[in-house]
Amino acid sequence: MRKINTASKRSKNLTSETIEAIVKILDGWSGKLTWELLIDEVSKRLHQTYTRQALSSYERVKGAFQLQKGRLPYLKEGAKKLYSPEDIAESQRNARLVAENARLESENQRLLEQFTRWAYNAHTQGIPEEILNRALPKVHR
Repeated sequence: MRKINTASKRSKNLTSETIEAIVKILDGWSGKLTWELLIDEVSKRLHQTYTRQALSSYERVKGAFQLQKGRLPYLKEGAKKLYSPEDIAESQRNARLVAENARLESENQRLLEQFTRWAYNAHTQGIPEEILNRALPKVHR
């Protein structure tokens, strides 16, 4: 088990870019997956250490983790039967793209459900479509 140094500096807050990097780490994951292993890999790649609670509080990270965790028993190291390094690399790339596609489909489904909820709530509140489709105001900086 890894020791956490409580005297160390606090890591930066998770940004959308950091979250994107973390879900990409999960997309390419192979082998055993635990929150501890993910925390270690994020620390190595992003040079920031986050807790399981911090990571799992973000729906994209939690969803990507759960999707990948569910997929891992089916990802048998098929590269063992391949002979060339190119075949192995292509197999790993394919597995990563399949995982990324599954995650994006799941995120898209959640966003469609959210949009449906918002559309229903706007309709019940009597907000006309013209107001909902209005352009955002320009930002003056």
